[in-house]
Amino acid sequence: MKKKPFIFATLLGLTAFTVQAANLPSDFVYLKDIDPTIVQDIRYATYHNFIGHPIAGYQVAECILTKPAATALAAVQKELKKAALSLKVYDCYRPQQAVDEFTRWRQQPDQQQMKAEFYPHVNKADFFKLGYVAEKSGHSRGSTMDLTIVPIPTPHQPDFSPRQKLVACIAPYTKRFADNSIDMGTGYDCMDPLSHNDNTSISATAFKNRMLLKEIMEKHGFSAYQQEWWHFTLKNEPYPDTYFNFPVG
Repeated sequence: MKKKPFIFATLLGLTAFTVQAANLPSDFVYLKDIDPTIVQDIRYATYHNFIGHPIAGYQVAECILTKPAATALAAVQKELKKAALSLKVYDCYRPQQAVDEFTRWRQQPDQQQMKAEFYPHVNKADFFKLGYVAEKSGHSRGSTMDLTIVPIPTPHQPDFSPRQKLVACIAPYTKRFADNSIDMGTGYDCMDPLSHNDNTSISATAFKNRMLLKEIMEKHGFSAYQQEWWHFTLKNEPYPDTYFNFPVG
């Protein structure tokens, strides 16, 4: 359970800052405590993901990161806001128990209710070979995140219903799920070659948007993942060999 933060202020009442109660490992923070203006759409806490239900370990829809990663994201956000743009995070720290659920799911061939949207042309048995799922994820180290760019003011995003008709993530921008992201060529978590960072088969506008995201993230110390345009890792991550398993709560 998330503990309430303590608030400290000077005697004059001129400054104040929040110190999060000790409910996270050392050097981990809630992104909203570093930059509350970054939009959050934590998909693995919802039914709108490639499995189709909330994932183990996601008790709340919150972005948790190591403090260096969160601080670097805040610097990206500061620059984007000058152009009336904002980051939106889909996933941040991911418990190992969530990764383990992905592994079990891959071994259940009958569990494919979200295939039509997230992997219309890919066999789920090939997810490991293609680099879309791994038994150990950089997300569990706390300095990897999935994200996109949205306009400011942020457009309305419709609620997802598990009963709604699914549209392929590779469908044209105006046809696929109405995510409030700018056009990146595919939807989020789209297991398809069109999601590869350097794939020029997408529209010129979408490719330009992808390069904007990639370049500004790299400028602030992140490295991109070739197979997924949304996936970035802090180059100087503080826990390069540690995979955490505390819940997102």
